[in-house]
Amino acid sequence: MATESPPRPRSATPSTIPPKRPMNLDDEQHIPAVSSPLNPDAATSRTRKAPAREQREKKESLKKREAKGVDTTRSATPDTQTSTKRSKKVDKLPDIIRPLRYYTKPPNPSDFNPPREPMFNPILSKANREFNECFEHISNKKAFRYTNCIADPAFPSSRWFRQTDAEPFAPRFSFQEASSHILFDTPGRSITTEKGFRMARANVCAREGRWYYECKILSGVKNPNHDPTFTQQQDSSSTSGGHVRLGWARREANLDTPVGFDAYSYGLRDVSGQKVHLSRPKDFAPSNDSFCEGDVIGLEITLPSLALHRKVVEGSYNKAVDVSDDLDLHPAAEAPEIIRDRVPIRYKGVVYFEQFEYSSVKDLEDLMNPAPSLSNAAVAAKDAAATAPPHPNHPSAALRTLPFSSIKVYKNSKLLGAPFTDLLAFLPPASRPAAQQGARDGLDDGMLGYFPAISVFRGGAAEVNFGPDFWCPPSDLAVPGQEDGDEGEDGDVNDHGATALASRDPATRKQHSQGKNSRLRGMGERYVEQIAEDVVYDLVDEVDFWMLDAVENPDAGGMEGAAAQKGRSASTAAGMDTAVVLTELGGGGGGGEIKEIVQEEE
Repeated sequence: MATESPPRPRSATPSTIPPKRPMNLDDEQHIPAVSSPLNPDAATSRTRKAPAREQREKKESLKKREAKGVDTTRSATPDTQTSTKRSKKVDKLPDIIRPLRYYTKPPNPSDFNPPREPMFNPILSKANREFNECFEHISNKKAFRYTNCIADPAFPSSRWFRQTDAEPFAPRFSFQEASSHILFDTPGRSITTEKGFRMARANVCAREGRWYYECKILSGVKNPNHDPTFTQQQDSSSTSGGHVRLGWARREANLDTPVGFDAYSYGLRDVSGQKVHLSRPKDFAPSNDSFCEGDVIGLEITLPSLALHRKVVEGSYNKAVDVSDDLDLHPAAEAPEIIRDRVPIRYKGVVYFEQFEYSSVKDLEDLMNPAPSLSNAAVAAKDAAATAPPHPNHPSAALRTLPFSSIKVYKNSKLLGAPFTDLLAFLPPASRPAAQQGARDGLDDGMLGYFPAISVFRGGAAEVNFGPDFWCPPSDLAVPGQEDGDEGEDGDVNDHGATALASRDPATRKQHSQGKNSRLRGMGERYVEQIAEDVVYDLVDEVDFWMLDAVENPDAGGMEGAAAQKGRSASTAAGMDTAVVLTELGGGGGGGEIKEIVQEEE
């Protein structure tokens, strides 16, 4: 019989269990010393802070309560959930940025009518057109922006006013965003002046994507092919026909200067076809060919997506990661806020929205007029980053440029090239209003972007064309309303009423198969999108104000009830042109700040 083997001796049980290794002691040796482009925050992750402990509620002892004569008898068992909720400190709700609200007098019956047509005074005739002076130009020395508005019974929480436009209802030059010395034709697509260089901007802007418009020179540099006796030397010095400059400009650009005068615009000279930015002309057109009378100059602008644009202005753009312009990607779940601080005012019997205009910043003014070089080498080395030329990661937000952005130029449908690349960013904080009372920084009103802009000089005249029937369209221009599969067998557009401008070559087919924002489109399409955006912004503001009134004043009957309670202060403001009374109804970020404005009748 086999004997069983003796049991194996059991090892001694340790008296204590070794503690776990702290996570924040030895992990630092595994973090790379140099951060990679895909992990730029590796160095900042070395320092780990312990989570803050919750502040405990101090309770008095039993003896202290007996000394105070407080009843110390034990009560019934409290509700643990309720007591827990009451004991915890209630955090403040996050601030919500809202437009400033204004209490005004009820609208007049005439305010419900559409804005009247602009009043013109005929001044001169040129190029078979009648040019007029516009009397609807509103301006003041405090740099405000004015837009048309109309009273609508469907917008009581917004004090009945919403945005609209005056005739003609089409993409054209803006009668408000033009120098007071600019003369317009009746449709608003041609301009001239008898003064020095004056600028006019369009009523539509480009914010992302690829956009195109055309400019025909009506009066300017004479064409040597039409007049062989007109030499090039006479061409560059004569002002008999005036001069024209064309390009793209932001809202901060000075309207009493030519396009390309400062950092807020990019322009082209008619003389020698030079490109101009920061008042520095440089050769661009082949053989220095001038843009003469009768020439059609096409301008295309390409801007990256607004999502990539915000990365640039927020300082989070990374060249190694952001390798695409992000056009036609699915939008984010939450779009950024569009905030429009504006108040309805009455001018010559017409109601306008008045809002703060964006103003030029010192960094871009210094870019145009750089300061003299510093003599101290240490100070110069310290400020080397701040004085660097514009680039996407510049320390100053105003000097950051947009990757994948460019401006292309066509002359009579022939591509001349791209005179400008890496355009300056325009979203806040790159753009900001002038420093004055009531102006708020960091807000986008939905109309920041690059506008088609034309400047004329002493008789120069030009006409713009925003589509869809362009004079000299490029081959890859998309047809409005035409998507993939909308062409017939002969290549014509089916039931869209637009001219079949797109060619049938493979390159154009490939371009049409791209996303909507990647295709080259006319600015006339952008005008339709802009109208839809304005309608949506008005509806969002109305619903937001209505919900705020329902929460803060459930018994006041909404905005009209609050206005009735606050509107009695009008009698105390008799004899004053405008009285502003500030009240606080709650809602962070300026949403609860109510401005009551009382205006005298004219």
